[in-house]
Amino acid sequence: MTELESYSRESKKDHPPAFYKDYKSTTLRHPKNRAIKIDHTVTEVTGPLFSSVKLESSEGDLSIENGKEAQGQRIFVSGRVLDEGGRPVPNTLIEIWQCNAAGRYLHPNDQHPAPLDPNFVGRGRMISNEKGEYKFTTIKPGAYPWGNHFNAWRPAHIHFSLFGPAFVTRLVTQMYFPDDPLFAFDPIFNSIPSESARKRMISEFDLDTTEPDFALSFKFDFVLRGRQATPFENGA
Repeated sequence: MTELESYSRESKKDHPPAFYKDYKSTTLRHPKNRAIKIDHTVTEVTGPLFSSVKLESSEGDLSIENGKEAQGQRIFVSGRVLDEGGRPVPNTLIEIWQCNAAGRYLHPNDQHPAPLDPNFVGRGRMISNEKGEYKFTTIKPGAYPWGNHFNAWRPAHIHFSLFGPAFVTRLVTQMYFPDDPLFAFDPIFNSIPSESARKRMISEFDLDTTEPDFALSFKFDFVLRGRQATPFENGA
């Protein structure tokens, strides 16, 4: 086995299982039968290609809606999309969604008794540049109750979806913030067996890329494969 092959191998402990008993909804959602292999068609393995997609610049800024500023702590979330060798992955469509600063989503199913923000929709998207880089401006999300167990609260987090050069390459993950006291009590975070892999889901505060009197900054890289891969949802 070559050094690169060894580096490229992923541990089975790096991604959450489809069924995790402490995360109660997986009892109903996880597959009960073995997966059926379906051969991919040309359509599925040759598109979409995002290099020519034109997105509005405002789609990367969640902190302003209709020219009005959202409430809460403004932050930058930035980083790179990388392969297992640390090489940049350009033209990756990155989608983001999150709750507002009070811990509430703009969704009819979210009836958490926290205020909605009329100037915060909580979703955005952009495409990584030729260096694999991305940068969102948003609001730091709040914690919220979610009913999984008694007094259950989710740590502050942001959802991400990454689309590569084909429909079958979509990856979904969550990014957390440093030193959250709710980590120890959250079954979604702790469904990842490896402690080192869990740490790879936590962003890093970066003073050098803050903007004085405007926004704090957090760094978060996506590693798509290999021993340092970002934990993604496991569909198996």
